[in-house]
Amino acid sequence: MEILKLKAPCKDYIWGGTRLREEYGKVSDADKIAESWELSCHKDGESVIDGGEYSGRTLSEYLDENKQALGSACKKFEYFPILIKLIDAKDNLSVQVHPNNEYAMRVEGEYGKTEMWYIVDCNEGAQLIYGFKDKVSKEEFARRIQDNTLLEITNNVPVHKGDVFFIESGTLHAIGSGILIAEIQQNSNTTYRVYDYGRVGADGKPRQLHIDKAVEVTVPEPPKYDTKPKGSPEKIDGGTRTLLASCEYFNVNKYEINGSAALTASESSFNSVLILDGSGEIDGLSANKGDSFFVPAGYGEYKLSGNVTAIVTDIL
Repeated sequence: MEILKLKAPCKDYIWGGTRLREEYGKVSDADKIAESWELSCHKDGESVIDGGEYSGRTLSEYLDENKQALGSACKKFEYFPILIKLIDAKDNLSVQVHPNNEYAMRVEGEYGKTEMWYIVDCNEGAQLIYGFKDKVSKEEFARRIQDNTLLEITNNVPVHKGDVFFIESGTLHAIGSGILIAEIQQNSNTTYRVYDYGRVGADGKPRQLHIDKAVEVTVPEPPKYDTKPKGSPEKIDGGTRTLLASCEYFNVNKYEINGSAALTASESSFNSVLILDGSGEIDGLSANKGDSFFVPAGYGEYKLSGNVTAIVTDIL
């Protein structure tokens, strides 16, 4: 059993920038890298194993041969449960919403999407859209999409490095320009776009909106969550651990290590380790800013050492 270093597929959406290439070592032939999919078994872009016995194989292929590597907590899911991304928003993303599981499975044939954002970095004054200022009717929501006044009723939130946003399915949202995010989400690529600033795609045509579906699935009211991590920093040997978010789909901790810390991948769940800053080692493997690792369930204790900040995700 070995820890797997992963190579991320990259996406060149029109709103992306160059930070993921310049600062995080991501590789793409495209001019822009909007997203790198750091842990993915999704058909639209799969993680590839970089080094070791399974080098060059996809993570899905590895898991087909090593089903126990997921852990017992994943048995409640029909397929690989999460997708983890780094997102570089040089420009505003579209205003959008994701459906819940019931709707998404019935209409799109895949899970819905509840997700969380950790603000890795942002420009001064950066904002994002997080739900509505006040409760509105679905009729008003639809009308404001049609008459281009939607942004008058959205909840625009200033962001700061270290903020956490829990985006439950049905929550209207949009990442604003100048924000770099680590996103942990359900394993789904279903997005309903409701407003896109009049932009056109690579084909010169306005990008598709999904207004009818969005009106069906959106919860038209303010969000229930604040922008703080779920837990406070907890001192551990070698650094600190902070619980960022936890729900039925994922459990996310941030580790700030200056020395050596012991982590554990139990029989219950794999660990995903994403290095956000610094450099060090994970059980003897070099671990640098932008690196992503899959630690199989049942691996047991492993060491994260050096001067690093990492997000570690597992399933409860």
